[in-house]
Amino acid sequence: MSSWITIATSTENYSELIKKLRKEIDTADAIVIGAGSGMSTSAGLVYEGERVDEYFGDFKNKYGIENLYAGSFYPFETKEEYWAWWARMAHFNRYAAEPGQNHFDLLELVKNKEYFVITTNVDHLFQKAGFDKERLFYTQGDYGLWQCAKPCTQTNYGNKELVYEMLERIEDCKIPTELIPKCPVCGGPMRTNLRDDDRFVQDEGWYAAADRYEKFLNEHINDHVLYLDLGIGWNTPSIMKIPFWRMTKANPKAVYACINLGEAFTHKEIEDQSILIDGDILKVLADIKEL
Repeated sequence: MSSWITIATSTENYSELIKKLRKEIDTADAIVIGAGSGMSTSAGLVYEGERVDEYFGDFKNKYGIENLYAGSFYPFETKEEYWAWWARMAHFNRYAAEPGQNHFDLLELVKNKEYFVITTNVDHLFQKAGFDKERLFYTQGDYGLWQCAKPCTQTNYGNKELVYEMLERIEDCKIPTELIPKCPVCGGPMRTNLRDDDRFVQDEGWYAAADRYEKFLNEHINDHVLYLDLGIGWNTPSIMKIPFWRMTKANPKAVYACINLGEAFTHKEIEDQSILIDGDILKVLADIKEL
């Protein structure tokens, strides 16, 4: 681990840490929640193992796809196969997916606070759990949206109705050719609205959420702010983790808290302003709520 990183250690007392974090939640003027993949994983939305076998077993048997992340980059030979895969992804990771108890416990902890959630997760679980949609910023897209693959326009399109039709008609890991979606503007191919390259569409809704998030940060920039890192990994640290560190360093009244199983760490320069809990988010939030 780099010398500029401080990691959670086993010598730290768990009960004291959760008491300390509960106090910060209760006393903070504002709470900025950053949710990474660890939050969804803790809720049961895993991308490997039994869940793959249950919902994507035919794709696993036919193509050797062992996990959903790898499957998202699989070079399917036909559009019929490609869209059968993405219909399944949208259904099981967005429409059929349910929030975990960790989402409900978090909402219970912050519902009467000034809070805002920024997340790289694309499963919509926060909104399903009852979080105010005006306090949510999905930075990396949404399984429930499609966009032009070019793109020819900065517009996204809801896909629920067609996804369900695709699901009903998948055979041998393929959808019928007539169900392949086409851009309603240029007639070209579509893709799921996920940020995996520079073609990602940021529509009016995306910019409106980004503006609300920026406004929230500015309104509380000098307050007692808790920056709560829930399962943010090291794939996209520039979106939430590093900005949280920078804002904590710039504000002596700010606190950075990280709950992450096996990856609870902070920058050494804000070590005294950090609370690091190496544990399952589901259990930690439940324990904090019970205090």
